Amino acid sequence: MPTGRCRRSARISAALAGLFIALQLVPYGRSHTNPPVTGEPHWDSEATRGTFARACGDCHSNQTRWPWYSQVAPVSWMVQHHVDEGREHLNVSTWSANPGNQSGIPREVTRGEMPLWSYRLAHGDARLDAAAKAAFVAGLQATFAPTAAADAKSERDDD
Repeated sequence: MPTGRCRRSARISAALAGLFIALQLVPYGRSHTNPPVTGEPHWDSEATRGTFARACGDCHSNQTRWPWYSQVAPVSWMVQHHVDEGREHLNVSTWSANPGNQSGIPREVTRGEMPLWSYRLAHGDARLDAAAKAAFVAGLQATFAPTAAADAKSERDDD
């Protein structure tokens, strides 16, 4: 015969399961799209491009790999938000449309701000050792330096 404590645990478990199922009905976070690629930076090397694709491309391109957990709320909400925000700030798949000043990207990688810790936690291939990070940062600087120099010149010409 179940005790009061056992019944209460069963009710709590049933309520949590019901809540989890109800969360799946929220429409946000499951309409994953990968719009067409319309442009791309002139990468300094294939190694920089490959590291970017592996460590940054899921959020900062239109070539996102959507893992199984991106279909399950509430994690799907976080994944969708990160991709939406990442594409808004920097999307290498629409590079020709509006590259903007991207000179801060190497600094964000150097400081460990990018890729996000939650992404590195779930994607081991996004974790870079010191040598790989240094090579990647150098590649990013070489890739984005012409853009930063052109932006700075444009700003000076406007004065």
